[in-house]
Amino acid sequence: MKVAIVCTEKLPVPPIRGGAIQTYIAGALPALKGKHSITVFGRTDPDLPDQETADGVRYVRVPGGLLETYRDGIGEALKSETFDVIHIFNRPRLVGRIREAQPGARLILSMHNDMFKPEKINHDEGAAAIAEVDKIITISDYIGTSITADFPEAAPKLKTIYSGVDVNRFVPASTPQGRKLREAIRSEHQIGSRKLIMFAGRLSANKGADILLQAMPILAEKHPDVALVLVGSKWFSDDNITDYVAYVRALAQRMPVPVITTGFVHPDEIHKWFAASDVFVCPSQWEEPLARVHYEAMAAGLPIVTTARGGNPEVIEPGKNGYVVENPEDPQEFADKISRILSSSSAARTMGTHGRQIAELHFVWSRVVKDILTVWNEVEQNMAAGAPLGLSGGSEEGFAPAGPELEAPEETVDLSEEFTAEEAVEPEVPEHVYRFTNNPPSDPRIFIPDSTQSRRRKTG
Repeated sequence: MKVAIVCTEKLPVPPIRGGAIQTYIAGALPALKGKHSITVFGRTDPDLPDQETADGVRYVRVPGGLLETYRDGIGEALKSETFDVIHIFNRPRLVGRIREAQPGARLILSMHNDMFKPEKINHDEGAAAIAEVDKIITISDYIGTSITADFPEAAPKLKTIYSGVDVNRFVPASTPQGRKLREAIRSEHQIGSRKLIMFAGRLSANKGADILLQAMPILAEKHPDVALVLVGSKWFSDDNITDYVAYVRALAQRMPVPVITTGFVHPDEIHKWFAASDVFVCPSQWEEPLARVHYEAMAAGLPIVTTARGGNPEVIEPGKNGYVVENPEDPQEFADKISRILSSSSAARTMGTHGRQIAELHFVWSRVVKDILTVWNEVEQNMAAGAPLGLSGGSEEGFAPAGPELEAPEETVDLSEEFTAEEAVEPEVPEHVYRFTNNPPSDPRIFIPDSTQSRRRKTG
């Protein structure tokens, strides 16, 4: 088939500026292009040509930034040729304009965020978008549930397809490749033998880096040999200092343990920090669709501490590959969960091994491609059967989510040898600020826990 993939207006494809959606598309393209003729429509970038064919994929880029500008550009670009299928990523508000430009194409919508919420799209436009598409792919069950809460008619079109990770690039430190990466990073940043806790994401209140920082003095009471790395910046490839970034850095400077703030790290380099770390923490405060850093942490063999927000818990087996913090605004609970992992190196290794096994079994790109092709094949069958546009002709089984059952594999993966298996989500909702408005407090120290206070219980 002749397939168009339409990315969002925020970041370009390939993901030279980062981005979960862009990484998702780039991870699936190498296999998808062998089955169909693919054109990727995305936003322009100073470092990319407006049109090119690279590695067997054609790219067409139009001005982005504002959705309205991007929508018009995509509509005009699509008028010049005909496509069998148009796969739209995370922008239901593009559906109407794309339908005008391609009245005979089958439309698929991939949802990575809560973009059907009333603050993002009015109900009539949302209902119209759902009526036009044959299928709606979601990256977590949480997103599917969120859509059907407002649009129950979408239920038969939904299919969960979890994202993937390059398990050849994100590797445990127990492998020769991982050991080399770990030693290089630790030497460069003078981490030594400290237990390194890792955060990776945008520095915004929604992502909760400040809450994790507040947990560090509590954690240090029992584990003084820890260090923290905050990998990320204000926005993808943007190291400008916002009030929140300044606040986080002020907190970091007052910690009783070393805190490294890296700023933006290019997607091609971030796997090195995973290899250098011992525990991964995702302290999200908002309803995260399902942050892809979870997949990267599992592939790197890291135990995970995440929050009961959105889709994040869907990939966690509590006590087996990580823990879920039920009260994300409580630094004490983060300290307790992290301490539980640090208190037993053998248990931490077991959790990391199990996470790696899960990544290999369920979250490789070959599985993502297989699931996407299943949807594309179903739509192709609709075309052959002459089914009306927007009316999926698949069986009831075809509509069931493709989410994996995360059960422990029977065999243990040998982590002593290098693996040979197969590689923010930018929040799309208005940021909810939890402890302050847009300005940080005049004295950030007021939020640093005092270990002498009698109300503070000891870590477990």
